[in-house]
Amino acid sequence: MRSLVAVPVLLLLAQLLGACHGQEQRKNYVVHLEPRDDEGSAALPVEDWHRSFLPEAAPSSTGDGGADAGPRIIYSYSHVLTGFAARLSDAEAEALRGRAGCIRLYPEVFLPLATTHSPGFLGLQTGKDGFWSRSGFGRGVVIGLVDTGILPSHPSFGDAGMPPPPKKWKGACEFKAIAGAGGCNNKVIGARAFGSAAVNDTAPPVDDAGHGTHTASTAAGNFVENADVRGNAHGTASGMAPHAHLAIYKVCSRSRCSIMDVIAGLDAAVKDGVDVISMSIDVSDGAQFNYDLVAVATYKAIERGIFVSAAAGNAGPAAGSVSNCAPWMLTVAAGTTDRAIRTTVKLGNGQEFDGESLFQPHNNSAGRPLPLVFPGASGDPDARGCSSLPDSVSGKVVLCESRGFKEHVEQGQTVKAYSGAGMILMNKPEEGYTTFANAHVLPASHVSNAAGSKITAYFKSTPSPTASITFKGTVLGISPAPTVAFFSSRGPSKASPGILKPDISGPGMNILAAWAPSEMHPEFIDDVSLAFFMESGTSMSTPHLSGIAAVIKSLHPSWSPAAIKSALMTSSDPADHAGVPVKDEQYRRASFFTMGAGYVNPSRAVDPGLVYDLSPNDYIPYLCGLGYGDDGVKEIVHRRVDCAKLKPITEAELNYPSLVVKLLSQPITVRRTVKNVGKAGSVYTAVVDMPKEVSVTVRPPMLRFSKVNERQSFTVTVRWAGKQPAVAGAEGNLKWVSPEHVVRSPIVVPPAKVVA
Repeated sequence: MRSLVAVPVLLLLAQLLGACHGQEQRKNYVVHLEPRDDEGSAALPVEDWHRSFLPEAAPSSTGDGGADAGPRIIYSYSHVLTGFAARLSDAEAEALRGRAGCIRLYPEVFLPLATTHSPGFLGLQTGKDGFWSRSGFGRGVVIGLVDTGILPSHPSFGDAGMPPPPKKWKGACEFKAIAGAGGCNNKVIGARAFGSAAVNDTAPPVDDAGHGTHTASTAAGNFVENADVRGNAHGTASGMAPHAHLAIYKVCSRSRCSIMDVIAGLDAAVKDGVDVISMSIDVSDGAQFNYDLVAVATYKAIERGIFVSAAAGNAGPAAGSVSNCAPWMLTVAAGTTDRAIRTTVKLGNGQEFDGESLFQPHNNSAGRPLPLVFPGASGDPDARGCSSLPDSVSGKVVLCESRGFKEHVEQGQTVKAYSGAGMILMNKPEEGYTTFANAHVLPASHVSNAAGSKITAYFKSTPSPTASITFKGTVLGISPAPTVAFFSSRGPSKASPGILKPDISGPGMNILAAWAPSEMHPEFIDDVSLAFFMESGTSMSTPHLSGIAAVIKSLHPSWSPAAIKSALMTSSDPADHAGVPVKDEQYRRASFFTMGAGYVNPSRAVDPGLVYDLSPNDYIPYLCGLGYGDDGVKEIVHRRVDCAKLKPITEAELNYPSLVVKLLSQPITVRRTVKNVGKAGSVYTAVVDMPKEVSVTVRPPMLRFSKVNERQSFTVTVRWAGKQPAVAGAEGNLKWVSPEHVVRSPIVVPPAKVVA
């Protein structure tokens, strides 16, 4: 197989040669087909059936077939999508669109990629009565990571204490026998690479970005003692389900993920027999679900009983920016923990401001008061973000405004290149109090917008401002914690605003996990001693929830994906560790459209008491209610649907663990059904916590369960308590309370502008 670097060059040469010979350039497409149900097509092998849709290859003008001759099947999908991926000219694509049985062609697009302390922060103790000891560490469950591959030799992927793969496992291992490179074992039981993500013939699933190694170890890395990053955050590293198996599907190379490869990875994961799919990829653009290939593919996964955890995206704090919004997926937002890699900025007037930096130098050139400069004071936006600097910053502490969290290290590199002694990186207003522990290349401190504003005011107030930066290492117990990170994408969902998205929050800030040398971090690519690294994003929060879901699956193997999701959501915490409501990046009360139902609480999730369950068929009336029509719903569920006979339901009527009510002038009543997964004889009482502007009535107000797995239904009626609707909307909770459990469901009445 050609190297990744060579592929674009060879393709460009082929395209140029084709143009010289009069050939039309071909492009990659995913072709979505009707399910085959006629006797003739059903008799063909699936690859031959797919090939039958392709037009005959036209001979090239040279008579030898040409460098780009003939359409070519790239993938034949068989488990999550009826269709294939192929390379087609514009004329061939247009002809295929007109073929009977062809639903739609999707041009290839590339999608972006969206721990020592987080297990302890989440209460995953290993003692006799701890969560892990009671749960078996996720033993026997297979988590499929759809990502950038892994570094198989990393100690996080050792198989000490691991059982052999389950008998149902059908996957393959593409790691080749390379000295010291590792391979598959009882921890990593399968590994495959797809398309351009298959870097070379020797070890195609090897991680070239660091991302997949990080997410895989977060979900299910084995225990590794004495883990740290440059001496910080020291402790025992492990994933959420340290004894779960891992199956690796490399569909991304560096930061590029082809939609063709993503679907191929999902198709293989379902075929191989995974139990959980973890996908830290920012997939959806808000398209309705029958136009969303990942929504279609993951519906087929949950039909097989596979739980799907997906990133909410890193496009926050803008409203309506959330991705991966299908209700059969768990959509995960990113929050903080109570750990900081602490720095302190001290100004010449004595004021001090705490910040963060992973770079904690022993020889600190900025540890004494030095002149403070703010190039952005001139009003030049490039200078404000330290994109360009004057030579006069040499030997001084430079104040820079954040250009976005992916550019923080680069900003420090610029300051260092101009011989700056240190950098104070201040947030923009929308970034609030979210600060990153980045691996800077010089003494630096990332401070909040509030701190940055005060530092700026000090700079302007004196003719000779000074500042110093000191480093204090790892600090635990910071407050408030958790909060929601500014970048975490927000609801409401564009595809289905009446379903609360994101669903839940988990640790996604400054997460320490396994590391692979990566060209995405060239400053560390030659540092073979760097076994762990800190990263932030919904990419990091997603595998936390994937691993916790695996633990629940291990304890409750018969539970459906919807039951596991319900357990996670209804047991989550809307309050932080101080007992006050979780805050957003501005330290305001976080809305449910910001954090989902709450911050994950694994110890309660394994024993939720009641669950709101859904079968795959239960989503069909909901899809009909979205107005997709029989054909649109058929594209998702892969079978004929008659919406008129099914009685479509509204979004609020789906038996979801949260409730969004688009309340106008008339009351709205919805029905919910819960299943008792606790003890026989349990009795629950309804407790409603809503603002006074909203009245909520629950009938019956008490539920009595005589046996386990018994189902009972109730109605919830929501109305405005006053004469005028509250334009700002309202949020609260319905809790079913027993002596042993509190089963909490958020109730959201969106603002009037959202309802409209």
